[in-house]
Amino acid sequence: MAEENEAGGGAAEQTLDTENIKRRLDMLDQRLDNIDSIVTALVERVMNQPIALNITCPHCGKNVEIAIIGSEKPGK
Repeated sequence: MAEENEAGGGAAEQTLDTENIKRRLDMLDQRLDNIDSIVTALVERVMNQPIALNITCPHCGKNVEIAIIGSEKPGK
C-alpha cells in the first residue's frame, strides 16, 4: 500500500511541477513583452532626435564624441 501512495503522489507532484513550469514561462513571457515594449518606445524616441555621446579615453584622457543621427522610416 505504501508503494501505491508513492506512485500516486509522484504523478500529482509531476503535474504540479509541470503547471509551475508553465506558470513561470508565462511570467517570463510577460516580462520579455514588457521589456520589448520599453525598448521599442525608447528607440522610437531616440530615432526622432540626434544623440551625441562624449567618452573619455581611460588611457590617454582624450575626449571622443560619437554622434548618432536617426531618421524615421518614410511610412510613419
